[in-house]
Amino acid sequence: MASNWYRLAYTKPYVLLKDGIWRKNSVISSALGICSALAVTNRLENGIAMGLSVIFVVMVASITTSAIREYIPLRLRMITFMVIISTFVITIDLFFQVYYTGISRALGPYLPLIITNCLIMGRCEAFAFKNPPNFSLVDALSHGLGYTFTLLVLSAVREVLAFGTLLNISVVGEAWTNWNVMAMAPGGFFLLAIIVMIVRTIQGDIEVTDTAPAEEAVNETA
Repeated sequence: MASNWYRLAYTKPYVLLKDGIWRKNSVISSALGICSALAVTNRLENGIAMGLSVIFVVMVASITTSAIREYIPLRLRMITFMVIISTFVITIDLFFQVYYTGISRALGPYLPLIITNCLIMGRCEAFAFKNPPNFSLVDALSHGLGYTFTLLVLSAVREVLAFGTLLNISVVGEAWTNWNVMAMAPGGFFLLAIIVMIVRTIQGDIEVTDTAPAEEAVNETA
């Protein structure tokens, strides 16, 4: 049973999910997409909206890129990626403008700037352009979830510290003093640095403890 679990743990879909959400989290490991991570995460609702938007755009952009990858000229691939991404970003931007005007105003220019988000462009270039749609979907979903989880942690902590609320509901007593710096980008920058330090420390400890099981699984498979 243990050997079956290790074999499952090293199948490609599982590895893609693990890499995108945890081991190769784009914000934590590569510092991609941190502009929006710092600018819009002073409220949890903003972090949720931005995270869901990125998940949607990166998934549909990756699937589209993968589906037509054989017809994309190599020299024009970056322009093609930009056109694909911008199409879906404009769609989600118009959706928020029509149905969620408050969130649209709160996100401001950072929602349209998803077009230039290096995370999305990176997944199209590094993975979707070279792999079939099924794996591209898993890869895009995992990196989108990893980005969103990071934004949720950032925005939840910042909102509590800056405003004493969570989703605009008070969660602290009247004696609480708001940390105004957490409502601004510098506060988000320092908090993100702390999160990166904690996550990378945990990742290092887990990789050390997983070395032996991984080697055992590889040897059994061989």
